[in-house]
Amino acid sequence: MPNLTASLRLACGVLFALATAACAPSAGADSNAWAPAAWVQLTGDGTVARAAVTAGGCPAVMADGQPLPMALRRQADGLFPTVCQRLIPPGVHSLSVGGQALPTPTRAPQRIVMLGDSGCRIQGLTVQSCNDPKAWPFAEVARLAAAQKPDLVIHVGDYYYRENPCPLLNRACAGSPHGDNWATWQAEFFRPAAPLLAAAPWVFVRGNHEVCYRGGEGWYAFLDASAQLQPCSGWTTPFVVDIGGLNLYVLDSSNTIDRGAPPWNVAKFSAELDAIGPKLEQGKGWILTHRPIWGFVPVARVPPLNPAELSINVNEQAAVRGRALAGVQMIVSGHIHDFQSLSFGPDRPAQLVVGTGGDVGEPADIPRIRQGPRSIDDMAADFFTFDRFGYLLLERQGEDWAGAFHDAQDRVVARCRLHERALRCVRA
Repeated sequence: MPNLTASLRLACGVLFALATAACAPSAGADSNAWAPAAWVQLTGDGTVARAAVTAGGCPAVMADGQPLPMALRRQADGLFPTVCQRLIPPGVHSLSVGGQALPTPTRAPQRIVMLGDSGCRIQGLTVQSCNDPKAWPFAEVARLAAAQKPDLVIHVGDYYYRENPCPLLNRACAGSPHGDNWATWQAEFFRPAAPLLAAAPWVFVRGNHEVCYRGGEGWYAFLDASAQLQPCSGWTTPFVVDIGGLNLYVLDSSNTIDRGAPPWNVAKFSAELDAIGPKLEQGKGWILTHRPIWGFVPVARVPPLNPAELSINVNEQAAVRGRALAGVQMIVSGHIHDFQSLSFGPDRPAQLVVGTGGDVGEPADIPRIRQGPRSIDDMAADFFTFDRFGYLLLERQGEDWAGAFHDAQDRVVARCRLHERALRCVRA
Protein backbone atom coordinates (compact mmCIF):
# COMPACT_ATOMS: atom_id res chain seq x y z
CA MET A 1 0.00 0.00 0.00
CA PRO A 2 2.81 2.59 0.61
CA ASN A 3 3.87 2.38 -3.05
CA LEU A 4 0.27 2.76 -4.26
CA THR A 5 -0.26 5.74 -1.96
CA ALA A 6 2.90 7.40 -3.21
CA SER A 7 1.87 6.82 -6.83
CA LEU A 8 -1.58 8.32 -6.26
CA ARG A 9 -0.06 11.30 -4.46
CA LEU A 10 2.35 11.90 -7.37
CA ALA A 11 -0.43 11.58 -9.94
CA CYS A 12 -2.63 14.06 -8.08
CA GLY A 13 0.30 16.44 -7.86
CA VAL A 14 0.96 16.24 -11.60
CA LEU A 15 -2.72 16.89 -12.41
CA PHE A 16 -2.77 19.87 -10.01
CA ALA A 17 0.36 21.33 -11.61
CA LEU A 18 -0.99 20.85 -15.15
CA ALA A 19 -4.31 22.44 -14.22
CA THR A 20 -2.57 25.38 -12.58
CA ALA A 21 -0.30 25.90 -15.57
CA ALA A 22 -3.20 25.68 -18.02
CA CYS A 23 -5.38 28.15 -16.13
CA ALA A 24 -2.77 30.64 -14.98
CA PRO A 25 -2.61 33.98 -16.77
CA SER A 26 0.62 35.26 -18.20
CA ALA A 27 3.29 36.56 -15.85
CA GLY A 28 2.57 39.99 -14.46
CA ALA A 29 -1.23 39.67 -14.58
CA ASP A 30 -1.43 40.20 -10.83
CA SER A 31 -4.77 41.99 -11.05
CA ASN A 32 -6.30 38.73 -12.23
CA ALA A 33 -4.99 36.72 -9.28
CA TRP A 34 -7.62 34.58 -7.62
CA ALA A 35 -7.30 34.08 -3.86
CA PRO A 36 -9.81 31.53 -2.52
CA ALA A 37 -8.36 32.08 0.97
CA ALA A 38 -7.09 35.32 2.48
CA TRP A 39 -6.59 36.21 6.11
CA VAL A 40 -4.82 38.51 8.59
CA GLN A 41 -2.59 37.22 11.37
CA LEU A 42 -0.62 38.79 14.18
CA THR A 43 3.08 37.88 14.39
CA GLY A 44 6.16 39.03 16.25
CA ASP A 45 6.92 41.34 13.32
CA GLY A 46 3.47 42.94 13.25
CA THR A 47 0.23 42.45 11.33
CA VAL A 48 0.51 40.32 8.19
CA ALA A 49 -2.03 39.78 5.39
CA ARG A 50 -1.69 36.47 3.53
CA ALA A 51 -3.45 34.88 0.59
CA ALA A 52 -3.45 31.48 -1.09
CA VAL A 53 -3.52 32.23 -4.82
CA THR A 54 -4.58 29.56 -7.30
CA ALA A 55 -4.37 31.64 -10.49
CA GLY A 56 -2.09 34.51 -11.40
CA GLY A 57 0.74 36.12 -9.49
CA CYS A 58 0.68 37.78 -6.11
CA PRO A 59 -2.02 40.46 -5.90
CA ALA A 60 -1.88 43.78 -4.09
CA VAL A 61 -3.45 44.43 -0.72
CA MET A 62 -5.64 47.51 -0.78
CA ALA A 63 -4.93 49.39 2.46
CA ASP A 64 -7.11 52.47 2.95
CA GLY A 65 -7.53 52.55 -0.82
CA GLN A 66 -3.80 52.35 -1.57
CA PRO A 67 -2.30 49.25 -3.27
CA LEU A 68 0.46 47.47 -1.35
CA PRO A 69 2.09 44.72 -3.47
CA MET A 70 2.21 41.32 -1.79
CA ALA A 71 5.46 39.34 -1.79
CA LEU A 72 5.81 35.69 -2.71
CA ARG A 73 5.99 33.41 0.33
CA ARG A 74 5.76 30.06 -1.44
CA GLN A 75 5.64 29.24 -5.13
CA ALA A 76 2.87 26.92 -6.33
CA ASP A 77 3.85 23.27 -6.75
CA GLY A 78 2.07 19.96 -7.06
CA LEU A 79 0.71 20.10 -3.52
CA PHE A 80 0.10 23.73 -2.61
CA PRO A 81 -0.90 26.94 -4.39
CA THR A 82 1.08 30.16 -4.42
CA VAL A 83 1.11 31.84 -1.01
CA CYS A 84 1.60 35.61 -0.82
CA GLN A 85 2.01 37.98 2.11
CA ARG A 86 2.37 41.62 3.10
CA LEU A 87 3.29 43.33 6.37
CA ILE A 88 0.57 45.89 7.06
CA PRO A 89 1.56 49.30 8.45
CA PRO A 90 0.00 50.34 11.78
CA GLY A 91 -3.13 52.45 11.79
CA VAL A 92 -4.77 51.01 8.67
CA HIS A 93 -8.58 51.22 8.74
CA SER A 94 -9.55 49.07 5.73
CA LEU A 95 -7.98 46.09 3.95
CA SER A 96 -8.96 43.97 0.97
CA VAL A 97 -7.47 41.48 -1.47
CA GLY A 98 -9.06 41.00 -4.88
CA GLY A 99 -12.20 42.76 -3.72
CA GLN A 100 -12.45 40.54 -0.63
CA ALA A 101 -12.57 42.57 2.59
CA LEU A 102 -10.10 41.61 5.29
CA PRO A 103 -10.33 42.42 9.00
CA THR A 104 -8.13 45.16 10.42
CA PRO A 105 -6.34 44.84 13.76
CA THR A 106 -7.43 46.59 16.93
CA ARG A 107 -4.60 47.90 19.05
CA ALA A 108 -6.25 46.70 22.26
CA PRO A 109 -8.73 43.92 21.43
CA GLN A 110 -11.75 43.88 23.72
CA ARG A 111 -13.35 40.59 22.56
CA ILE A 112 -11.27 37.47 21.98
CA VAL A 113 -12.51 34.13 20.64
CA MET A 114 -10.49 31.05 21.64
CA LEU A 115 -10.67 27.51 20.28
CA GLY A 116 -8.46 24.75 18.93
CA ASP A 117 -8.22 21.14 17.72
CA SER A 118 -10.68 21.88 14.93
CA GLY A 119 -10.00 19.38 12.14
CA CYS A 120 -11.90 16.22 11.22
CA ARG A 121 -10.04 13.05 12.13
CA ILE A 122 -9.47 10.32 9.56
CA GLN A 123 -6.54 8.50 11.08
CA GLY A 124 -6.03 4.78 11.50
CA LEU A 125 -9.15 3.18 12.97
CA THR A 126 -10.68 6.53 13.96
CA VAL A 127 -12.96 7.86 11.24
CA GLN A 128 -14.94 10.97 12.11
CA SER A 129 -18.09 11.76 10.13
CA CYS A 130 -16.67 14.74 8.26
CA ASN A 131 -19.82 15.03 6.11
CA ASP A 132 -22.09 15.37 9.16
CA PRO A 133 -22.10 18.92 10.60
CA LYS A 134 -23.23 17.57 13.97
CA ALA A 135 -20.40 15.08 14.18
CA TRP A 136 -17.86 17.63 12.89
CA PRO A 137 -19.30 21.07 13.72
CA PHE A 138 -16.26 23.28 13.11
CA ALA A 139 -17.98 25.24 10.32
CA GLU A 140 -20.95 26.01 12.58
CA VAL A 141 -18.71 26.85 15.52
CA ALA A 142 -16.76 29.27 13.31
CA ARG A 143 -19.97 30.86 12.00
CA LEU A 144 -21.37 31.35 15.49
CA ALA A 145 -18.09 32.73 16.81
CA ALA A 146 -17.88 35.17 13.89
CA ALA A 147 -21.34 36.47 14.76
CA GLN A 148 -19.92 37.58 18.13
CA LYS A 149 -17.84 40.18 16.22
CA PRO A 150 -14.55 39.43 17.97
CA ASP A 151 -11.51 41.69 17.71
CA LEU A 152 -9.12 38.73 17.76
CA VAL A 153 -9.20 34.95 17.33
CA ILE A 154 -6.71 32.64 19.05
CA HIS A 155 -6.42 29.11 17.64
CA VAL A 156 -4.34 26.91 19.93
CA GLY A 157 -3.30 24.40 17.27
CA ASP A 158 -4.21 21.15 15.49
CA TYR A 159 -5.84 22.12 12.19
CA TYR A 160 -4.95 18.99 10.18
CA TYR A 161 -6.39 15.54 10.96
CA ARG A 162 -7.23 13.87 7.63
CA GLU A 163 -4.07 11.82 7.43
CA ASN A 164 -5.54 8.73 5.76
CA PRO A 165 -8.04 8.19 2.95
CA CYS A 166 -11.68 7.70 3.86
CA PRO A 167 -12.36 3.95 3.99
CA LEU A 168 -14.10 2.54 0.93
CA LEU A 169 -17.92 2.67 1.07
CA ASN A 170 -17.84 4.82 4.21
CA ARG A 171 -20.47 7.51 3.63
CA ALA A 172 -19.50 9.41 6.78
CA CYS A 173 -16.41 10.80 5.08
CA ALA A 174 -16.94 9.87 1.40
CA GLY A 175 -15.20 12.25 -0.97
CA SER A 176 -12.88 13.63 1.69
CA PRO A 177 -9.37 14.65 0.65
CA HIS A 178 -6.45 13.51 2.76
CA GLY A 179 -2.76 14.14 3.17
CA ASP A 180 -0.82 17.36 3.65
CA ASN A 181 -1.96 19.27 0.56
CA TRP A 182 -4.13 22.20 -0.49
CA ALA A 183 -7.35 20.22 -0.94
CA THR A 184 -7.10 18.91 2.62
CA TRP A 185 -6.21 22.27 4.17
CA GLN A 186 -9.17 23.83 2.36
CA ALA A 187 -11.55 21.16 3.67
CA GLU A 188 -10.07 21.05 7.17
CA PHE A 189 -9.57 24.73 7.79
CA PHE A 190 -9.94 27.45 5.18
CA ARG A 191 -13.50 26.71 4.01
CA PRO A 192 -15.11 26.05 7.41
CA ALA A 193 -13.16 28.87 9.08
CA ALA A 194 -13.95 31.43 6.35
CA PRO A 195 -16.54 33.48 8.34
CA LEU A 196 -14.22 33.71 11.34
CA LEU A 197 -11.19 34.52 9.17
CA ALA A 198 -13.23 37.39 7.74
CA ALA A 199 -14.31 38.60 11.18
CA ALA A 200 -11.00 39.27 12.91
CA PRO A 201 -7.22 38.84 12.78
CA TRP A 202 -5.88 35.57 14.19
CA VAL A 203 -2.97 34.33 16.28
CA PHE A 204 -2.01 30.83 15.16
CA VAL A 205 -0.36 28.28 17.47
CA ARG A 206 1.33 25.17 16.09
CA GLY A 207 -0.10 21.85 17.26
CA ASN A 208 1.32 18.34 17.27
CA HIS A 209 -0.68 17.60 14.11
CA GLU A 210 1.44 20.21 12.33
CA VAL A 211 4.76 18.47 12.98
CA CYS A 212 6.88 17.63 9.95
CA TYR A 213 5.65 14.07 9.39
CA ARG A 214 1.99 15.18 9.54
CA GLY A 215 0.75 18.63 8.47
CA GLY A 216 4.06 20.45 8.73
CA GLU A 217 4.38 21.54 5.10
CA GLY A 218 0.95 23.16 5.13
CA TRP A 219 1.66 24.79 8.49
CA TYR A 220 4.84 26.44 7.23
CA ALA A 221 3.27 27.43 3.93
CA PHE A 222 0.18 29.08 5.37
CA LEU A 223 0.24 29.82 9.10
CA ASP A 224 3.76 29.88 10.56
CA ALA A 225 4.55 33.39 11.82
CA SER A 226 8.06 33.64 10.37
CA ALA A 227 8.57 36.47 7.88
CA GLN A 228 10.10 34.12 5.29
CA LEU A 229 9.17 30.53 4.50
CA GLN A 230 11.27 28.20 6.62
CA PRO A 231 12.11 24.54 6.02
CA CYS A 232 10.05 22.28 8.24
CA SER A 233 11.71 21.71 11.59
CA GLY A 234 10.78 20.41 15.01
CA TRP A 235 10.65 23.82 16.71
CA THR A 236 9.53 27.23 15.52
CA THR A 237 10.79 30.52 16.92
CA PRO A 238 8.71 31.86 19.83
CA PHE A 239 7.30 35.36 19.48
CA VAL A 240 5.41 38.02 21.41
CA VAL A 241 2.30 39.96 20.39
CA ASP A 242 1.32 43.04 22.39
CA ILE A 243 -2.47 43.49 22.41
CA GLY A 244 -2.75 46.71 24.33
CA GLY A 245 -0.86 46.18 27.55
CA LEU A 246 -1.24 42.39 27.49
CA ASN A 247 1.47 40.23 25.93
CA LEU A 248 0.73 36.99 24.12
CA TYR A 249 3.78 34.72 24.39
CA VAL A 250 3.46 32.15 21.60
CA LEU A 251 5.51 29.00 22.23
CA ASP A 252 5.85 25.85 20.12
CA SER A 253 5.09 22.70 22.14
CA SER A 254 4.20 20.55 19.14
CA ASN A 255 7.15 18.24 19.82
CA THR A 256 7.15 18.16 23.60
CA ILE A 257 6.29 14.85 25.24
CA ASP A 258 3.18 14.39 27.36
CA ARG A 259 4.31 11.59 29.66
CA GLY A 260 8.08 11.79 29.66
CA ALA A 261 10.77 14.35 30.36
CA PRO A 262 13.97 13.45 28.51
CA PRO A 263 16.57 16.14 29.23
CA TRP A 264 17.04 17.13 25.59
CA ASN A 265 13.30 17.76 25.16
CA VAL A 266 13.03 19.69 28.41
CA ALA A 267 15.98 21.80 27.23
CA LYS A 268 14.18 22.61 23.97
CA PHE A 269 11.10 24.00 25.71
CA SER A 270 13.30 25.75 28.29
CA ALA A 271 15.13 27.46 25.43
CA GLU A 272 11.82 28.83 24.16
CA LEU A 273 11.07 30.31 27.56
CA ASP A 274 14.58 31.78 27.68
CA ALA A 275 14.08 33.30 24.21
CA ILE A 276 11.11 35.33 25.45
CA GLY A 277 13.38 36.70 28.15
CA PRO A 278 12.57 38.85 31.17
CA LYS A 279 9.03 39.66 30.00
CA LEU A 280 7.91 36.33 31.44
CA GLU A 281 8.93 37.60 34.87
CA GLN A 282 8.27 41.33 34.63
CA GLY A 283 5.51 41.83 32.08
CA LYS A 284 1.85 40.93 31.97
CA GLY A 285 0.51 38.34 29.59
CA TRP A 286 -0.57 34.86 28.62
CA ILE A 287 1.46 31.95 27.26
CA LEU A 288 -0.18 30.42 24.19
CA THR A 289 1.08 26.89 23.53
CA HIS A 290 -0.67 23.83 22.14
CA ARG A 291 0.08 21.26 24.81
CA PRO A 292 -1.06 22.39 28.26
CA ILE A 293 1.62 22.63 30.89
CA TRP A 294 -0.95 21.31 33.37
CA GLY A 295 -3.97 19.29 32.33
CA PHE A 296 -5.92 16.06 32.82
CA VAL A 297 -6.78 13.49 30.16
CA PRO A 298 -9.81 11.20 30.73
CA VAL A 299 -8.53 7.68 30.14
CA ALA A 300 -11.24 5.30 31.41
CA ARG A 301 -14.79 5.37 32.71
CA VAL A 302 -17.25 2.98 34.29
CA PRO A 303 -20.76 4.53 34.19
CA PRO A 304 -22.21 6.24 36.11
CA LEU A 305 -18.87 7.27 37.64
CA ASN A 306 -16.82 10.20 36.38
CA PRO A 307 -13.81 9.41 34.17
CA ALA A 308 -10.49 8.39 35.62
CA GLU A 309 -7.88 10.95 34.58
CA LEU A 310 -4.12 11.14 34.05
CA SER A 311 -2.14 14.35 34.24
CA ILE A 312 0.10 15.82 31.54
CA ASN A 313 2.66 17.40 30.56
CA VAL A 314 5.67 16.38 32.65
CA ASN A 315 8.06 17.65 29.98
CA GLU A 316 6.83 21.24 30.13
CA GLN A 317 6.38 21.04 33.90
CA ALA A 318 10.07 20.23 34.21
CA ALA A 319 10.94 23.18 31.95
CA VAL A 320 8.99 25.71 34.03
CA ARG A 321 9.99 24.31 37.42
CA GLY A 322 11.91 26.91 39.38
CA ARG A 323 10.59 29.78 37.25
CA ALA A 324 8.22 32.19 38.94
CA LEU A 325 6.68 33.27 35.60
CA ALA A 326 5.56 36.36 37.48
CA GLY A 327 4.65 38.11 34.23
CA VAL A 328 2.25 35.34 33.16
CA GLN A 329 -1.38 35.29 34.27
CA MET A 330 -2.55 32.28 32.28
CA ILE A 331 -1.49 29.45 29.97
CA VAL A 332 -3.90 28.95 27.03
CA SER A 333 -3.74 25.55 25.30
CA GLY A 334 -5.60 22.82 23.46
CA HIS A 335 -4.41 19.25 22.75
CA ILE A 336 -6.93 17.76 25.19
CA HIS A 337 -10.23 17.79 23.30
CA ASP A 338 -12.42 19.31 25.97
CA PHE A 339 -12.71 22.45 28.10
CA GLN A 340 -10.67 22.74 31.29
CA SER A 341 -9.70 25.44 33.73
CA LEU A 342 -7.19 25.01 36.55
CA SER A 343 -6.65 27.83 39.01
CA PHE A 344 -3.73 27.54 41.43
CA GLY A 345 -3.82 30.84 43.27
CA PRO A 346 -1.17 33.58 43.19
CA ASP A 347 1.89 31.31 43.00
CA ARG A 348 1.30 29.82 39.53
CA PRO A 349 -0.38 30.95 36.30
CA ALA A 350 -3.84 29.56 35.66
CA GLN A 351 -4.25 26.93 32.93
CA LEU A 352 -7.03 27.11 30.34
CA VAL A 353 -7.72 24.33 27.81
CA VAL A 354 -10.01 25.02 24.82
CA GLY A 355 -9.48 22.00 22.55
CA THR A 356 -13.14 22.21 21.53
CA GLY A 357 -13.16 23.22 17.86
CA GLY A 358 -14.46 20.02 16.30
CA ASP A 359 -12.19 16.99 16.55
CA VAL A 360 -13.40 13.94 18.46
CA GLY A 361 -12.76 13.80 22.20
CA GLU A 362 -11.50 10.98 24.36
CA PRO A 363 -13.91 8.00 24.52
CA ALA A 364 -13.96 8.22 28.32
CA ASP A 365 -14.88 11.91 28.41
CA ILE A 366 -18.42 13.14 29.14
CA PRO A 367 -20.34 16.38 28.53
CA ARG A 368 -21.38 16.68 32.16
CA ILE A 369 -19.60 19.42 34.11
CA ARG A 370 -17.18 18.16 36.76
CA GLN A 371 -15.44 20.42 39.21
CA GLY A 372 -13.59 20.34 42.47
CA PRO A 373 -10.10 20.26 43.97
CA ARG A 374 -7.28 18.47 42.15
CA SER A 375 -3.56 18.11 42.72
CA ILE A 376 -1.13 18.31 39.80
CA ASP A 377 2.62 18.88 39.71
CA ASP A 378 2.70 19.11 43.52
CA MET A 379 0.17 21.93 43.76
CA ALA A 380 -3.55 22.06 44.53
CA ALA A 381 -5.89 23.51 41.90
CA ASP A 382 -9.54 24.36 41.50
CA PHE A 383 -10.54 22.20 38.51
CA PHE A 384 -13.50 22.69 36.14
CA THR A 385 -14.14 20.66 32.97
CA PHE A 386 -16.64 19.28 30.45
CA ASP A 387 -16.57 17.76 26.98
CA ARG A 388 -18.46 19.89 24.40
CA PHE A 389 -17.75 21.37 20.98
CA GLY A 390 -17.73 25.16 20.93
CA TYR A 391 -15.73 28.32 21.57
CA LEU A 392 -14.80 30.62 24.43
CA LEU A 393 -15.44 34.36 24.15
CA LEU A 394 -13.56 36.54 26.64
CA GLU A 395 -14.11 40.29 27.00
CA ARG A 396 -11.79 42.81 28.57
CA GLN A 397 -13.31 44.29 31.73
CA GLY A 398 -10.80 46.73 33.19
CA GLU A 399 -7.87 44.61 34.38
CA ASP A 400 -9.96 41.42 34.24
CA TRP A 401 -11.21 39.22 31.40
CA ALA A 402 -14.65 37.65 31.62
CA GLY A 403 -16.87 35.73 29.25
CA ALA A 404 -18.61 32.49 28.40
CA PHE A 405 -18.14 29.17 26.66
CA HIS A 406 -20.72 28.68 23.89
CA ASP A 407 -21.46 25.19 22.56
CA ALA A 408 -22.11 24.26 18.92
CA GLN A 409 -25.75 25.38 19.29
CA ASP A 410 -24.54 28.70 20.78
CA ARG A 411 -25.88 27.82 24.22
CA VAL A 412 -23.84 29.24 27.08
CA VAL A 413 -22.46 26.31 29.08
CA ALA A 414 -20.08 28.05 31.48
CA ARG A 415 -18.99 31.52 32.51
CA CYS A 416 -15.41 32.40 33.39
CA ARG A 417 -13.48 35.32 34.86
CA LEU A 418 -9.73 35.83 34.96
CA HIS A 419 -8.63 38.16 37.78
CA GLU A 420 -4.86 38.44 37.98
CA ARG A 421 -3.89 34.73 38.18
CA ALA A 422 -7.23 33.45 39.43
CA LEU A 423 -9.36 31.79 36.71
CA ARG A 424 -12.83 30.99 38.01
CA CYS A 425 -15.28 29.10 35.78
CA VAL A 426 -18.80 28.21 36.88
CA ARG A 427 -21.79 26.44 35.41
CA ALA A 428 -23.98 28.86 33.42
